[in-house]
Amino acid sequence: FMTGILQMHARRYSVPIDTLNFSFSILSEEVGEEVKKPPNDGVYIDGFFLDGARWDREHRQLAESLPKVMHDTLPVIHFIPTSNFRRDTQDYECPLYKTAVRAGVLSTTGQSTNFVVAVDI
Repeated sequence: FMTGILQMHARRYSVPIDTLNFSFSILSEEVGEEVKKPPNDGVYIDGFFLDGARWDREHRQLAESLPKVMHDTLPVIHFIPTSNFRRDTQDYECPLYKTAVRAGVLSTTGQSTNFVVAVDI
């Protein structure tokens, strides 16, 4: 899926796919149904949650969890294909997993096979 999004972008704009990576934008909409129209580039994805932290909607940044609350939902995230993307060192590289169980077979990269991508928040 992720490679497919990058591939579509590369073909649309005639750029080499190996120069593309994702940048991220967290929207104010809480669920996908609230988004009025599809993005020009990339994809909107919802259904993510944070484990051990929360999204402070007022300040639009990560914050400590509230007492006795282990999980918090995230608003819709826009995955934006970006040429020659460079991470902002001020952003937190939040690991995104397929399941809530981070454990899995270690792949040749040394990461769990449940790991998908690091989302910059």
